[in-house]
Amino acid sequence: MTKGNFARRDVLKLMAVGAVAAPAARLIGAGPAHAAGVSYDPAAKFDLVVSEVEYRRNSAGRALMARIYQPKGQGPFPTLIDLHGGAWNRKDRFAEEPMDRAIAASGVLVVAIDMTVAPEAPYPACIQDANFAVRWLKVNAAKWRGDASKVGVYGSSTGGHVAELLAMRPNDPRYNAIPLAGANVDATIAYAAMRSPISNTFARFENADRRKRDEMVKANKTFFVPWETIHESNPQEILEREEKVSLIPLLIMQGALDDNVLPEVQEKFAKTYKAAGGQIDYHLFENSVHEWVAEPGPQTDKAREMVKQFIARQLKA
Repeated sequence: MTKGNFARRDVLKLMAVGAVAAPAARLIGAGPAHAAGVSYDPAAKFDLVVSEVEYRRNSAGRALMARIYQPKGQGPFPTLIDLHGGAWNRKDRFAEEPMDRAIAASGVLVVAIDMTVAPEAPYPACIQDANFAVRWLKVNAAKWRGDASKVGVYGSSTGGHVAELLAMRPNDPRYNAIPLAGANVDATIAYAAMRSPISNTFARFENADRRKRDEMVKANKTFFVPWETIHESNPQEILEREEKVSLIPLLIMQGALDDNVLPEVQEKFAKTYKAAGGQIDYHLFENSVHEWVAEPGPQTDKAREMVKQFIARQLKA
């Protein structure tokens, strides 16, 4: 990739925001069809079996674990990967356990994965982990009575950034660089539901710098190495550059009081994605900060139900 490809571009003139959205996953210029989904009732209640398995070792030698929330039942169950947040520098598969359990209890095989954190290796290591994990799960989902015909993603904060890159660039050679022996599958996902995703990496850095949040500024500089990758991997700028990307259905849940990811920045991404031809559900949660789903309450309950209803719509599409 040339240096010019990393450069920031002026905002392109967008199509009308009210343009008709694509009803299913599509690639700008060519869109693959997904297999029919399994039966799913978001109001269903299942007991869970929770187990863990190592899915790979990263370059730092750390075992990356997958925490599997398996509904007790015959299945096959729709399958979802959870990508944790943590400013690309911390957290693990346990970060969103309450949300993972809530989704799984409705009859979804939820697999929460560890990802490489920036002190171990910078961008694109964690996206490579997610790409590998999708392929690994497509091969192994049946072991836990999961159906891999429509693998979805739930991503939180920087996990949402990883989810957007995974969704938009499923066959990028930088991201699928880790081979999966004996498997002929790709990393295409069917949909992504996200809470407070980092949809504009540079805008988020500027916000942290302006507010003098030194730890967040450091986290960005540890992850984006070389620094120009903060633009190359910026979902907002990827759309503005009119790169050839896959546009799958997205759900974005954003806190109105979030001073980490600003609502106006998130809304701009949603409008840009829709203008590019993608289907996106954008919801602003009043009186909610960046990590509101970490605390019990009506807005957290609303978010869980919203994710389940979104999954149900995608499986019927």
